[in-house]
Amino acid sequence: MNESLINPFNLSHPTTVQTSLFAGAQIARFDTTGRFIAAGRAIGSAEIWDLETRAPIRWLDGHVRGVTSIDWSRNSRYILTSSKDWNVVVWDLASACDPPQRHCTIRFDAPVISASFHPRNSQIVLALLSTGEAYLCDLRKTERSRIELVELMEESDDEQGQSSRTRSFMTVARFEPSGKYIFIGTTAGSLLVFNSRTKAMIARHKISGAGIMKGLDFAKSGRRLVTNSSDRTLRQFILPSYAGCEENGLLDQELEPTHRFNDPINKTAWHAMSYSPDGEWLAGGAADPAAHKVYIWDISNDGQFASALDGGREPLLHLHWHPKKSCIASTTNQGSILIWHCPNPERWGAFAGGFEEVDENVEYDEREDEFDIEDEEILFERKMKAEEEEVDIDTLATSSDPNASTAVNGGNIVDSTGGSSNGTPASSTIAVVGILGDKDPDILWADEEPDGDDPGEWRMRIVMDNEAADYY
Repeated sequence: MNESLINPFNLSHPTTVQTSLFAGAQIARFDTTGRFIAAGRAIGSAEIWDLETRAPIRWLDGHVRGVTSIDWSRNSRYILTSSKDWNVVVWDLASACDPPQRHCTIRFDAPVISASFHPRNSQIVLALLSTGEAYLCDLRKTERSRIELVELMEESDDEQGQSSRTRSFMTVARFEPSGKYIFIGTTAGSLLVFNSRTKAMIARHKISGAGIMKGLDFAKSGRRLVTNSSDRTLRQFILPSYAGCEENGLLDQELEPTHRFNDPINKTAWHAMSYSPDGEWLAGGAADPAAHKVYIWDISNDGQFASALDGGREPLLHLHWHPKKSCIASTTNQGSILIWHCPNPERWGAFAGGFEEVDENVEYDEREDEFDIEDEEILFERKMKAEEEEVDIDTLATSSDPNASTAVNGGNIVDSTGGSSNGTPASSTIAVVGILGDKDPDILWADEEPDGDDPGEWRMRIVMDNEAADYY
């Protein structure tokens, strides 16, 4: 059943268009802060828009053919654009000049279908070419390399010694959120898994009935994956553990989806899909030639269909979910970027401390002296007496919650109610401890030779139409 009919006052997914940006865009992606959005255009340029002012602030003009993909580095200093002109360009937004100078250009031997940064280091780039080849490019000085990711084939026992089957054409390539593995979809309906450090193929997953793989997206945890394939069905999978695969040999197994999402009435194909930041919602952009449709499914409620958003008659090309809140950006074939949001209901109780909202009218008994006007002198005397009362600053107040307890975590005293002695939320403290305690070499290898994309070390130069500059 449609969720809006169940509880129309408690929606946590986008429901309506907040604004429309005419950027001439084919694709659009939020940065990691959610304030900026990058738009890739068919004429070979890209723009960065500030969602607070709803105006373009930087222009990236470096391709002679259409932009095919855009990606942001982990803290938004660098932005990557790939194009059909065989180039991948990395831009440094901390550059003082306008337009920004190219930080580096990676040249390939064929049009680039997609490219993306490693989640932990923008000097490592994954690129997929129109020839069905995937390359991992490492731009660090001590690790500089360009390695093709090749599917591992099993040798047949025949006299010729040829492989028992030909290698599949690669159609989509993505890093998983930790950057430890690379997932590649093929025309044979299979997923190939590579170790990003060793570049070795460690697993192959056959997906029954999927056909050509067209897209991949991961939940932020990295454990859930959704695929888009030519059979017009989105499939969600729970990924297995790949620990020890390189020592024990190739993991070759078929994956069974936990959920299948499709349009049973119109049998519509899908252009793109994206998880919400908490992974509880999935948005699918329909490849409807006559309408702009975004379908929403509630993953936390067993994948139940929630709603279908109608964005007008301009067909959808791409969509991306905001990294921090309930907001979606979708692009149309006319170049507009639609920003979807979830309107917050008005809460009148916020205007007065003693105001309470009620579902039904109630009879109110007024006290006899409730609205009597008090003398200002009496109010002043009451205030002065309250200020003269001594405040006990020596006694340590204890929590009234009988379940509250404290624990020492990495030098911070963390209580069970969610706070720490230095003001840091408990969840953040635990997350930091988990990161510092991670010694996995397949993850930490990417941290060698940092790229300079750290908060506080750079500022984005914002250029307005009147050429007045400011810094964010």
